[in-house]
Order: sequence, then structure tokens, then C-alpha cells
Amino acid sequence: MSGCEPGTEQRTAGVVIASTRAAAGAYEDRTGPVITDWLVEHGFDPFPAMVVPDGEPVGAALRALLTQRPAVVLTSGGTGLSPTDRTPEMTLPLLDRQVPGIMEAIRAAGAAKTPLAVLSRGHAGTAGQTLIVNLPGSPAGVMDGLAVLDPLIGHLCAQLEGHHDH
Repeated sequence: MSGCEPGTEQRTAGVVIASTRAAAGAYEDRTGPVITDWLVEHGFDPFPAMVVPDGEPVGAALRALLTQRPAVVLTSGGTGLSPTDRTPEMTLPLLDRQVPGIMEAIRAAGAAKTPLAVLSRGHAGTAGQTLIVNLPGSPAGVMDGLAVLDPLIGHLCAQLEGHHDH
């Protein structure tokens, strides 16, 4: 199902990459382009990816994006156990409702390939009519997460917009 229903305004989306090294230019962001391409393929009009250092800058980026009222915000990185991995802590206070099944499915998809996937502490939920999902920081983890979202994203957005017939 596409992220955009025929005859409706195109949905916008935000991408936040939590990577202190990439934000400093010391490391190339390899997940932002994957997420952005996926969003475009699913009918979204993504804002340019925001690459920010781990921690509070992630929260600031999320809050700034939410003022634009996008349909979806996907983050990548900062979900592990290192002291600087704070994306879940930055995301949780912004959520009105959690959707734990999404993260359970993403962790399960990743765990089928690597036992380390269960260490991801990401959240999924809604902030108003915006779906926020914390994806892992690795390209493989992002791909697993997007594969889980693939059959859900159109229905999720339609429900958040108040359409119940999908």
C-alpha cells in the first residue's frame, strides 16, 4: 500500500540520523539515503535528512520536525547501550501513544539475522497525527525495520488521519 492515497495531498516525512561522527563529518551517513529513498518509493515527500549528534540534538530535531506536522518521522541510530545512545530517551517524552508491536516486529526481524538486534531500545508511537519510529543505526538494521513498515505504513497513516476504511 502506498504512503499516499489517490486524490489526497502528498504526505510529508522527516528523517533524523543520530550520529555524532556523521554530524561532525568524520563518517558518511549511510542510513539517511536508504530511509529517504524508501519514503519516496512509498509516496512521501521527505524533508532533507537531519544528521545530528547523539543525545539532546536528536530531541531538538524531533521537536522541530513535529512543528511541520509530518505524517511520519523515522530516526536511525542512538538506540543501543553506549552512554551516548539516547534516541529512545529523546523520543519517548514526545509520544502520545506507543505502538510496541512495531518495535517487537523490527527486533524480531533483525534477530533472525543477528542476536544483537534485541539490544535495540528504540520506540515507535504517535505524536499527534505523526508516527515516529526509531530504527537501528546500521544499514542492515534500517532495511529490516523498513521491511516491517512496508505493509503497515499506508494503513497507519490513514488511521492517524482518521480514515478507518483501509
